[in-house]
Amino acid sequence: MRRLGMMLGLLGCVGCATATRGIFTRYNPETGRYEAPTHELVYQVPIEDAMITARYVLEKNRLSVMEREGGLEMFTSFIPDVVPPERYYIQGERLGPRRALVRVFRLRYTQEGVSAPEEPGKPSPQVPQLEAFSNVPGLEGYRPAHGFRDMSIEQKLLELLEMAPALELVGGNPPVPLNSVVTESPGEKEGTPATSAAPACGAPVEDASSLFSAGGVLLLADPLGTQEVPSAALRMVCEATARELPVTLALSIPASEQPFLERYLSSDGDSAAVQQLLSESSFWRRVYQDGRSSRAMLWLVEQARRLRVSGKDVAVAAIDADRAHGNEREAQMAQHLLNAQSERPQAWTLVLTGSVHARTTEVSWDGDFEPMGARVARVLPSVRVLDVGFQRGTQFACRYNVWDEGVECNVFGISPALEAWQSSKQAEGLKLFTSRQTDGFHGRLYVGSLTASPPVLTTVNPVPSGP
Repeated sequence: MRRLGMMLGLLGCVGCATATRGIFTRYNPETGRYEAPTHELVYQVPIEDAMITARYVLEKNRLSVMEREGGLEMFTSFIPDVVPPERYYIQGERLGPRRALVRVFRLRYTQEGVSAPEEPGKPSPQVPQLEAFSNVPGLEGYRPAHGFRDMSIEQKLLELLEMAPALELVGGNPPVPLNSVVTESPGEKEGTPATSAAPACGAPVEDASSLFSAGGVLLLADPLGTQEVPSAALRMVCEATARELPVTLALSIPASEQPFLERYLSSDGDSAAVQQLLSESSFWRRVYQDGRSSRAMLWLVEQARRLRVSGKDVAVAAIDADRAHGNEREAQMAQHLLNAQSERPQAWTLVLTGSVHARTTEVSWDGDFEPMGARVARVLPSVRVLDVGFQRGTQFACRYNVWDEGVECNVFGISPALEAWQSSKQAEGLKLFTSRQTDGFHGRLYVGSLTASPPVLTTVNPVPSGP
């Protein structure tokens, strides 16, 4: 939540434009240039949330925002110190219960009876027909003359809607009675007996083998609540075991769940075993499910069980805390991980955790906060940490809704920060940095477009899980 507050506080320079950065362009990392976008962005939120967020962006720049009846049209007061007069006009379109399209235009006015001069270099597709603005209020002696999509405003909207931090909900999140359970992961045939199925290893992760070593520890950071990260983790586990390395898979599951995991790993993996795991566990049945308890995570546990059945030396360790917060939680997670590593010192340990937990350096927003990764690195200096690079997609996550002042767990759109953005030319696989980054990461694992993985228990979350 603190990171979200910082993001909101840093918004500024609304509508800024320079001679080389038109308001109708967006930065394209593929070319390194500002270009007119070729497609619309559809947000995975109700249109009301998207519009109120757009309103926030504009009001943050001290512009008054007027809303038409229905809430799908807004316009602002005139932008100060701009001649000829200009204002913003916002159009929202509801594409579904949780699918929204928002267009932000910057309108320029000219005096009545005076033709506006043509502006060279502005592509015609970005200039909507003036009839689209027939309902926009005028100004005495002036009328709307030109309208251009303002990509700088829309970029800020994208950041707020798709780059908000995911929350991991610990404490005060009680279990509910066992209901409908989904045990098959996407891509697996229904009816395949778990007792006879082979692990779904897939192809090895490109260039990951350099990180495999007896006694080595690798932290793989965020984003959980997706199919791709657990899938990449399994591919690395499979390759490591193929090289005859014992492997410990450490997951962000409370350590108190370890006996239940052990019982499941020793079972036949049939529906009765799954039912027993979910009945005994309180973690998989929490009222609010975050990405740590997704279907993909339970699928990963099942694949580890199948590897064991095939004769591979694989252990699963639950390393999270039950109710601790802040530094207390980080200390417990670090100790649980170190305990798991010391119990199997010759194993290669792969850890799936959130990006903040994985950092081996302090965080900039709290000098007193020491992440799990930093604590582990003090004891095991050889620990390695990978960030995840990806393309825009979806994630099941819990986020703080600043408008409702509550937590919402659902399928959200997710966009990467510029440094984690995966271009169309960047193949999936591992890319090591030439030197350790300031956040402590040693490399980035590229996994392509993300796909949300909802909770195992489909009826747990009181909020609809989206389309």
